[in-house]
Amino acid sequence: RFRGITVREGALVDGPSGWGEFGAFLEYRPEEASHWLASAIESAYGTQPPALRDRIAVNATVPAVPPAEVPGVLARFPSATTAKVKVAEPGQTLADDIARVRAVREAMGQEALIRVDANGGWTVDEAETALRALAASGPHGSPGLEYAEQPCATVPELAELRQRLGGLVRIAADESVRKAGDPLAVARAGA
Repeated sequence: RFRGITVREGALVDGPSGWGEFGAFLEYRPEEASHWLASAIESAYGTQPPALRDRIAVNATVPAVPPAEVPGVLARFPSATTAKVKVAEPGQTLADDIARVRAVREAMGQEALIRVDANGGWTVDEAETALRALAASGPHGSPGLEYAEQPCATVPELAELRQRLGGLVRIAADESVRKAGDPLAVARAGA
């Protein structure tokens, strides 16, 4: 389950230049979804730049499932060495998030990279508390998280959180860039 859905629909566009993918979320307004569609059409029909590599590593994505379900989810990503774990799910607690991240670490091994994605679900205070607790779970005293994706909803909140954490956990923006009229505002704000 993610954003209240258990099945996500998308469209693949087969064009002369290759494949394009359109998979905007249902809550996107037409002006937001149109960028995703334009990207799919460009990929399928536009001129492709020269390839820089023949592979791109991707992460496993672990939804907000109970810890007992984590190994089954990760079995779908047999060669992944990085996992993005969904946290801050409505109706769940920080203890649930910590248990899920711990289960991912146990299933993937101590050297795996762990990312968390809160989808803007925390306040600054909640995010600071949660990320300090989640970061403490790293192997041998090392940072337990590679980064936290969109822990808070707004750019000013991300900037404040980043300052409070002092580099303990890197902050990655998602919706604050992807859905913004000015994506570079995140960088200018130090968020």
